[in-house]
Amino acid sequence: MLEVKLHDIGEGMTEGEIIHYLIKEGDNVTADQPLVEVQTDKMVAELPSPGTGKIKEIVVNTGETVQVGTTLLYIEAEGNNKIKKLTTQAKEGNAPMITVTNQKEVQKSPVRLINRILATPYTRKIARDNNINIEDVQASDPSGRVTEDDVYRFIKVRQKPIKSTAVSQSKNTAKEEMNKPTQTTHPDEIPFRGIRKQIAKNMTKSLFTIPHVTHFDEVDMTNLFKLREELKADNMYVSVPAFLVKALVIALKDFPVFNAELDEENEKILLKKDYHIGMATDTEDGLMVPVVHEADKKTIQTIHKEIKHLTTKAKNSDLKPADIQKSTFTVSNVGPLGSTGATPIINYPETALIAFHKTKKMPVVNENDDIVIRQIMTLSLSFDHRVADGATAVMFTNRFSKLIEQPYKLMLEMM
Repeated sequence: MLEVKLHDIGEGMTEGEIIHYLIKEGDNVTADQPLVEVQTDKMVAELPSPGTGKIKEIVVNTGETVQVGTTLLYIEAEGNNKIKKLTTQAKEGNAPMITVTNQKEVQKSPVRLINRILATPYTRKIARDNNINIEDVQASDPSGRVTEDDVYRFIKVRQKPIKSTAVSQSKNTAKEEMNKPTQTTHPDEIPFRGIRKQIAKNMTKSLFTIPHVTHFDEVDMTNLFKLREELKADNMYVSVPAFLVKALVIALKDFPVFNAELDEENEKILLKKDYHIGMATDTEDGLMVPVVHEADKKTIQTIHKEIKHLTTKAKNSDLKPADIQKSTFTVSNVGPLGSTGATPIINYPETALIAFHKTKKMPVVNENDDIVIRQIMTLSLSFDHRVADGATAVMFTNRFSKLIEQPYKLMLEMM
């Protein structure tokens, strides 16, 4: 009998929520066939079958949150197996725990091959939430992968317009309706679990562990926007966040205390030599922080491509454990949403987090006392006051601002 248990599939997780079983009791399965989707604190992972056999029993129900090591289901395996331990590679490159115990020989039965549709867990969730069998959805992608757009298109085609019918009521009926007791309405509920629950835990730990201080500043983005347009005219498209990340890395090297971690137990401030920049990304599943690793060793164009790729993966619930690990400093780019200011909570155990807010055209008095229109962006830097002080924070943002306000010097710094 194969006993499938929930194993740690990334970043020392302790629990996972059972999102959806891709099989049911009595189904025949083959080795490596996905069995169940599990929501960890960061992503949705698929756990595969360790071998060929029949689903004997599903122990944990959909929607339940269980601890690592909990048995999820049993598979009645084909043939004789000696007592041993097997590990199977999961979708994210980590392995669920599979325990195999000695069993009597069972009669072999034909294996029902399952038509495995290519789709992300998030796309499957959309289909499930709308009572759609994803196998009925036609893929528009040449690879055969069903996208969320395909599902929404299927929903639109399936929906039928509801004919409006005029209903006449007599005075007596209307009176009866008016005399009916008022029904109590209940508020809508959103499950507090999975990623949202883990975010709450991390934010609470950060806020109650780190003495937060937030420094606000302004950055003149006018010259950077001009440079970006010049590059665009030469068919070189680079996003603003890519420039911001590159300037941050240079500033962090000058002020390493913000690329650090406080080791309270050993009473040390660990200045990190790597520059892994986390990019806070808002998704339908909650806040994700994919990481641009070794940003100091990458060109602005490479950073641009990587941010775009990671953001797409985050929104499609396709992030791997390696994509969200080892960040040393976090960026929150909320300007496109219209934010004008905030006091962001630090991504524990980092020392600081910077948020970029809305860029607005504003009248500014220049060095010649002329009033000119410039594009000004506000930023907010939250930092650990145990590690850094306000004066250092001001010098850090001043260094960053000069690189952005004089982008050609930023290019020279990179050479």
